[in-house]
Amino acid sequence: MGFARRKVNPWEVVNYKAVHPVTGYLNEDDDLDIIHVGETDTRGTYLFDVKDVGAHNIQQALVFARQQLLIEISKKGYNTLLLEGWEMTTLRKGVKRRVEVKYRARPALLSGDVTVRLPPFFDLLTSKVY
Repeated sequence: MGFARRKVNPWEVVNYKAVHPVTGYLNEDDDLDIIHVGETDTRGTYLFDVKDVGAHNIQQALVFARQQLLIEISKKGYNTLLLEGWEMTTLRKGVKRRVEVKYRARPALLSGDVTVRLPPFFDLLTSKVY
């Protein structure tokens, strides 16, 4: 009596975009002082099952991933992300669609009014050019 492995279709990569960590605070007009910078990057991986892989859904996934990372670093006493980068992979299996976001950032504690920003190169998600 033999056992046959059930054939499982793997997730197929449809699209991949990545932004290496870049700084978001290069504006000298901001009155911000760096008090403390984390020694290591903070990383998070987030999976989203979506019905449509349109620009709006993938942008929301990236913003959500960034917000989750901000919540995590706030628990450690930081208030912003000094260096930020992300990877986004769009996957499909039959009619199912999935978006995987890997967000990486260096946490920091800044004095002054820290404004909420969009992830770096956010517009890359709507462009056809890589």
